[in-house]
Amino acid sequence: MYFSKKAMEPVQEEQTSVWMCSNEGCSCWMRENFALEEVPSCPICHSGMVKNTKMLPTLVNHHKTY
Repeated sequence: MYFSKKAMEPVQEEQTSVWMCSNEGCSCWMRENFALEEVPSCPICHSGMVKNTKMLPTLVNHHKTY
């Protein structure tokens, strides 16, 4: 029997705005358009978060909460 692997399409990535935890010991981050607050605090260590950018797969959030 022969099983062929289908070629997967490459995932589209784009430069995305994210919130990153300011605590060096914490690696938490979240996409800016998925944050529940305008200026969020880290959900793991409760430190402040700062804006940054990352290359991430393209996602669309149609529900703005703030």
